[in-house]
Amino acid sequence: MQVAALLMILGLAIEIAAFWPGIMTWDAIRQYGQAVTGRYDDWHPPAMNWLWRQLRFFAAGPAPMLILQSLLYWGGSLLLVLATMRRGRRGAAATILLLTLSPIAIVLVATILKDSLFAGALLMAAGLLAVSSVNSGVGSERGSAPRAEPRAELAARWLRVVAAMLLVAAATLRFNAVPACLPLLVALAPAAWRRTLPRLAATSVLAAVPLVLALPLANAALRAERSGVELSLVIYDLGGIGRFSHADVFPPTGAPNPVAINRDCYSPISWDRYAWWGEAPCAIGFATLRAPLMQGHGPYGWWAAALAQHPVAYGLHRLTHFDRNVRFWVRDSDLPGLSLASDPNRWGYMVEPNGVQATIATLATASLATPLGWPACWIALAFGLVVLRPSLGTGGDRTTGAPMLAPALAWSALLYALSYLPLSVASEVRYHFWTMAATGIAAALLLGQRETWAVPRWRRALAVGPFAAILLCSIAARMV
Repeated sequence: MQVAALLMILGLAIEIAAFWPGIMTWDAIRQYGQAVTGRYDDWHPPAMNWLWRQLRFFAAGPAPMLILQSLLYWGGSLLLVLATMRRGRRGAAATILLLTLSPIAIVLVATILKDSLFAGALLMAAGLLAVSSVNSGVGSERGSAPRAEPRAELAARWLRVVAAMLLVAAATLRFNAVPACLPLLVALAPAAWRRTLPRLAATSVLAAVPLVLALPLANAALRAERSGVELSLVIYDLGGIGRFSHADVFPPTGAPNPVAINRDCYSPISWDRYAWWGEAPCAIGFATLRAPLMQGHGPYGWWAAALAQHPVAYGLHRLTHFDRNVRFWVRDSDLPGLSLASDPNRWGYMVEPNGVQATIATLATASLATPLGWPACWIALAFGLVVLRPSLGTGGDRTTGAPMLAPALAWSALLYALSYLPLSVASEVRYHFWTMAATGIAAALLLGQRETWAVPRWRRALAVGPFAAILLCSIAARMV
């Protein structure tokens, strides 16, 4: 345990030192500007901008956020490793440790992003859940430690309360956070609440309430201005429907030949040409569509009408984009890479080039061109794990040493990834950071256990077959 803890602490120190004071992309630059002024809009999570403003008490710039993201990521991973070792699962613990050292993950943690803060918060919540199960004696096997004393039980309950608070806080960071947070929050509930299917369903509905309300309530509390961020999805979907139907489904903007304009602007990779910040923004885009979309039945009325008229075009657009989003049948060179340096900013915050940072960046870039950087493969693996161990029901999980931790992680990873099928507008790997991390941990906890494979042959085939097919197809796509 001491060796694992030292390795984690060393990894934390190296990452912070190599990427100090943190990589600031355009998103982070805009967020920090709002953190400085204390005036927020809802394009990026106001809760994160508010938190960043509080962290300026310790130091200006990205450094405090870099430290917070890193502590959550490495701290949560360390708790998972230690709890797994306490259960005598040294092989699983070593695998989790190895996954934590992923160059892709290290670069993402070093980049100030809502996705990195989100993944770190969920990792810490999962780590607290794992430790609380050890302290309370849940999942103890024959010959293991007796059930915990009342004081340990009380400590375990408080750990779970903190984990639940982290999950609700994380739900303020992403509009599609609920699918990721809900399985973990359900796993935190008492076993009696999950003992039968009706109880599990009721617990899930109850747990969803604070998660659904977290983001709008946080935005309202911070008096965040409406930015029209929700229009990005509407505009991108209208563009995709128009591209695949060869029809004009936009509200009138006065632009000549909108079908031809849209054909030139649409990309299955992202909606960026429709935004205002690109070098060559589309003549039919956010700036020209914001007011027209408010006419009639509003933006969702335009979206619904286009979908009703051209459902096949909508499906083709969504599937084509999701293919890029998860890096399935693609060439890696056609897709955005990782952000390895800060974008220019008026404060001059930049990561100074150094040998360690360059080495990690090189390894991360190389990993991105392998199955380790292809979210499609991780999603297929998460699906397989859910097929093998689907239950979020009762009690302690003897194979993982935690109450439904591994199944909860697998469900969280899978549902969160699938939420991007109807909701995504871009194709950066950061969106799947949590899916990749959670799937890896769940696989480490489950796949080495005999009980995992003690299922009918058809379930084993259903678990392994899609993963093998997606892996082979992803490799083939890069070879043709």
